[in-house]
Amino acid sequence: MLISAQPLLQIHIGSTRPNRIGPAFATWFAELARKHGAFEVETVDLAEVGLPLLDEPHHPRLRQYVHRHTRDWSATVERADAFVLVTPEYNYGYSAATKNSLDYLCHEWGDKAVGFVSYGGVGAGTRAVQQLKQVVTTLRMVPVLESVNIPFAAAKLTDERTVAADPGLDQAAAVMLDELARVTGLLRPEA
Repeated sequence: MLISAQPLLQIHIGSTRPNRIGPAFATWFAELARKHGAFEVETVDLAEVGLPLLDEPHHPRLRQYVHRHTRDWSATVERADAFVLVTPEYNYGYSAATKNSLDYLCHEWGDKAVGFVSYGGVGAGTRAVQQLKQVVTTLRMVPVLESVNIPFAAAKLTDERTVAADPGLDQAAAVMLDELARVTGLLRPEA
């Protein structure tokens, strides 16, 4: 398999509910990631992917997918070299859509770096990230320590689609991107 010059970073939007603000944070982060220059960048919106609640008859580790939506999801995740999960915090945890998207697959996630952009109220989504770290390590993903945590997230928006300028958030994103690039370089096979 030919490996591109730059690794592919997929940014997954974990909220699927109406009037969500996750897409604004994903767009903001994707712009910073493109400017950073270490990755090709792709945004994946779980609301658009539309995976039904896990409906495969076989365990994902077998890769015996019977549904087209699972085969498509497998190909999407397989092509990525690293991930950023943009996650809200719901009731001290992460969204069901995020858990479902992770549970659909097994091998496709493995040996890839993952970072987190979390948002919420005073907790900034950090409790959701702590739970997600347990799940992603079981899938053999490598979570980076650095993250972007956004407290009082709605107040960080100038409108429903635009994140207000915040040098602290930009700096946190740059530090996480540096670490994602470093770890991805260690995990990616030689070209």
